[in-house]
Amino acid sequence: MKSVELFAGIGGFRIACDELDIQTIWANDIEPKASQVYTSQFGCKEHVEGNIDDYLDSIPEHDLLTGGFPCQPFSSAGKKLGINDSRGSLFEKITYIINKKKPKYFILENVKRLLSMEKGAHFARILKSLSDLGYLVEWRLLNAVHFGLPQNRERIVIIGHRNSPFNAYLCSNADFNTLSCKTNSSISHVTQWKKIKHHRSKFLNWGMAFQGRFCHADVLSFSEKQADTRLHSILEATPDSRFFFTKDTLKRIQNSDVVNKFYNGVEILYNQKGGARMGYSIFGTAGVAPTLTCTTSRHYERYRIHNEYRRLTNIEYARIQGFPDLHCQSVSIYDQYPLYGNAVPPALVKWVIDRIINKKHVPLNNISKKKELF
Repeated sequence: MKSVELFAGIGGFRIACDELDIQTIWANDIEPKASQVYTSQFGCKEHVEGNIDDYLDSIPEHDLLTGGFPCQPFSSAGKKLGINDSRGSLFEKITYIINKKKPKYFILENVKRLLSMEKGAHFARILKSLSDLGYLVEWRLLNAVHFGLPQNRERIVIIGHRNSPFNAYLCSNADFNTLSCKTNSSISHVTQWKKIKHHRSKFLNWGMAFQGRFCHADVLSFSEKQADTRLHSILEATPDSRFFFTKDTLKRIQNSDVVNKFYNGVEILYNQKGGARMGYSIFGTAGVAPTLTCTTSRHYERYRIHNEYRRLTNIEYARIQGFPDLHCQSVSIYDQYPLYGNAVPPALVKWVIDRIINKKHVPLNNISKKKELF
């Protein structure tokens, strides 16, 4: 099997494909630092740095297309313009490539907010565009914490099968349900499929779409959940003194409120008085890390480790995302933080790719109605 990696970044999809013996034959990213890391780790042969517009018609034939298309237009931070943002319009390049090359499968990744933004309008356009290409489309909200990583990082994964025997109009017992595992509602009947263009609300955390119609449900169980990994288990034993801010943090605590609670698995010890911004929080390490981002201010968040206070190191960022410790060593420590924060966790997408290529499907009519929390 051969793969093409769009918006490759530092190679999260590449690592997953390599571990599954899938050959990446072409990769692209416009960002110089990300491209530098990618080529330092995987070589220059398959990687092309530059604007994807310049290479739309030169991408080789492939079986699997992957891409974590730019999430900033859909993120809760920033202007939230969605596909109306110039970066959001890059999704149109993806559909162009899929339609032209017609790979057997595709896997796309983005932020959770995509499901609800503009009352689901952006996600509806994405679903319709992909399903109109003749693919059975399936999506699911996944969290890095369920793949052995100490981070609360929720991401939407969208997959497509081109040669699926499934037909939403003729078949009521499809056998190409790949990502749900279990759900709390029966969705095996064709009559439950709605027209995408008529949907005007938030999409649920799992669903399927085909030729302009969709069904969805809240998936409540995750049978392949791995053992919890806590932040303290991946910390460096003797980090450099440059990462410590103990004296400064003790002063900050004087103007902070005691919290001592866990939110989504994240241990928050203190927060600025009268404020709730994560950038002003002081964290513990008994839980997991909040979602890593490419925002510079987030890289200076303070953590209490034993009797000291410091920010996380670049190596700890790598471990939180599931990359090798020195994956980004070809660029400065300062530049490593946003690169890791913007990456897709290899372990998360490896699970998805493995289910696709090894046909680990669940018959829709056999989906359990039993409610089981993650």
